[in-house]
Amino acid sequence: MVIIRKQYQNLQRLDSLLKYQVFREFYYSNGLSCAALSEILGKSLPIIAKAVNQLIKADYVMEKGLAPSSGGRRPHLYALNPDKLFIVTVAMDQLITKIAISNLHQNDILPPESYELTLYGNDHSVGQLVTFIKNALRNAGIDKKDILGVGIGMPGFVNTTEGINYTYLPVENSTLTLKQKLEERLQLPVVIDNDSSVTALAELRFGLAKNYKDAMVVNIGWGIGLGMIIQGKLFRGSAGYAGELSHIPISESNKLCDCGKRGCLETEATLRVVVDKALKEIKERKTTGINFSGNYEQISESIMTAAKQGDQDAIDLITEMAYKIGKGLAILVHIVNPELIVISGRGVHAGKFLVAPIEQALNRYCIPRILESTRITTSALGSDASFKGAAALVIDHLLDIYEQESSSRSE
Repeated sequence: MVIIRKQYQNLQRLDSLLKYQVFREFYYSNGLSCAALSEILGKSLPIIAKAVNQLIKADYVMEKGLAPSSGGRRPHLYALNPDKLFIVTVAMDQLITKIAISNLHQNDILPPESYELTLYGNDHSVGQLVTFIKNALRNAGIDKKDILGVGIGMPGFVNTTEGINYTYLPVENSTLTLKQKLEERLQLPVVIDNDSSVTALAELRFGLAKNYKDAMVVNIGWGIGLGMIIQGKLFRGSAGYAGELSHIPISESNKLCDCGKRGCLETEATLRVVVDKALKEIKERKTTGINFSGNYEQISESIMTAAKQGDQDAIDLITEMAYKIGKGLAILVHIVNPELIVISGRGVHAGKFLVAPIEQALNRYCIPRILESTRITTSALGSDASFKGAAALVIDHLLDIYEQESSSRSE
């Protein structure tokens, strides 16, 4: 299905693959010279200079000044015009959806807005998501023609190529995929991917994994997701489902998981399990420092805050969860032998109370020679990871967007 979007006429100036490649490299840098672009893209300096000059004339690129001196003539630096186009970024989990809008320098034009949106068993979730995104656009006061695209990280089995989520956000009685349905309702290009892959993409483009070839990014939230970076590229597997750490069958409780199987790590080691256990076993204790008022998100934040303040109940809850996650990661360390493990997601706020028990489990279950080259740390991107990854998702799919618009214009 071709969606005609007349508001994208300004994108016609980006009429070649090379211009998109130049645009993309500028997005991921603070400023580049033509010589640097020539080296990165493997194109001659005159060809690169021509593309940059055309982007300057189209107002996508601007001069940034001169590069530091290296002994010769200082080259000119160029960067994207930050407010030429904007990106809608959406970070979803099973209970909460957050939406932000950023410019081409990755600065928020609309800071993250939070919406309660339950995905499990919700037949109206797609319509609700569309409403929330439209609200964000209205609150930002940005014209749709200035939106480059919408990047969405979401839980579930997501096939980003086909634009389908096989777990959540159903589009029943429709010939359209989830991606196509969202594009039809929003009249904007949309890219979707699993939330853990999006988080890993953020670490690869902006975070600690940027300079590593092999890394694992653990997304701790209501589930336990995993993004894998292999040979410097995001690894999604043959159908896009790689990294389902939540469903490694290592639980001894034999509890039934939401996926329909038993024994999954998710049944014992997620923030949702931590909150449920706190509500069931700790809520009535007068000595606890956990604040039980509010929704799941607020209670989980309170548990992590209480742990940092020395509350033993909170520390025990997080330690138990983290140790089990470490046991699951030990299996993958033997298979992948990563240089780096980055702890990200909601759980990153627990800091050392996550890392220490994960390391303890890895030390117990891993062969020392395999583990000795693996560094374990928490994400430096914090809560921005999901939004930065969603924006990168749009940038990395610029060619797809261009092809869509070219097809629309030819109709």
